[in-house]
Amino acid sequence: MYLITGSTGFIGRALVRHLFEMDIPVRTLIRPSPRTPRLPTGVPLEVAVSSLADARGLRAAMGGVETLIHLASAEGQGKQGDLLATDIHGTRNLAEAAADAGVKRIIYISHLGADRMSAFPVLRAKGIAEEHIRRTGVPHTILRSSVVFGPEDRFTVPLSRLIRFAPGVLPLPGGGRAVVQPLWVEDLVTCILWAIDDPQMANQTCEIGGSEYFPLSQVVETLMEVTRQRRKIVPLSMPNTRALLILLDAMLPNFSFSSFGLDYVSLNRTCPVDNLTRAFGLMPARFTYRLDYLRRASWTERLSRWTSVQRKKYAEKFRERFPSLRPPE
Repeated sequence: MYLITGSTGFIGRALVRHLFEMDIPVRTLIRPSPRTPRLPTGVPLEVAVSSLADARGLRAAMGGVETLIHLASAEGQGKQGDLLATDIHGTRNLAEAAADAGVKRIIYISHLGADRMSAFPVLRAKGIAEEHIRRTGVPHTILRSSVVFGPEDRFTVPLSRLIRFAPGVLPLPGGGRAVVQPLWVEDLVTCILWAIDDPQMANQTCEIGGSEYFPLSQVVETLMEVTRQRRKIVPLSMPNTRALLILLDAMLPNFSFSSFGLDYVSLNRTCPVDNLTRAFGLMPARFTYRLDYLRRASWTERLSRWTSVQRKKYAEKFRERFPSLRPPE
């Protein structure tokens, strides 16, 4: 049995789908909430409801679990996120419950640059969380990932929205000079699954990233081409950018870009491009080849799809009423 935290995130949903296809039993840890969790549709799941602060609930969720995959984090929750409660104390409670239950393996997704002494809140929280996992003595694999992209991510999708709604110009922190190394979500999921089966990955910390380095400004230029939007990039200092994002986060209820996201683009977040190949024998997908999910269909394509759907509905109703007749073209 695999227990997954953060299964409602875009990485978690991709991982759960792969585990279902592999016929592996999965239990997801869902925090108590009045909202319906966004779990993958069409996938039978066992659900355990507990907060990361509930030691008794965590022990109950660990029953029969051999592998814990910890993805949950507060970094994507913006002003509502609590890194101390979720990433630090929550990871400590979860790791201790896993050790008490005799879990055989912990997989933890961290970030490049994670360090308990980091000046950046997310990276500091990830570094402390890593130490909590190591201290349990449970065999573990920590994957320090570069920024991950894919459908419904917290990188390309928010940037594309900012491009779309920007009034002619798009301010970028530091002019977009910071270098990133985007990693396709399916490649990350593959690394997680292979790390579980590889005994040599036990008690290892591995840094992984995509096959290419890009300045943030080049990433934005690529997204402009994909979304067919053109904006003029203007530099903005990091403190002003953070203040702007905090202001927008406070004013807009569903603002899609957390101020924690600045931790990714404040400094270069990269590792050797062959790390993933050497550790897993996997060639990462190229960034520019995996952005189809951002493309918006033209109005003629949307009209054509709508017309096709209406024709099918009409044909089905016609056959129900007149089974012996052929629907008119």
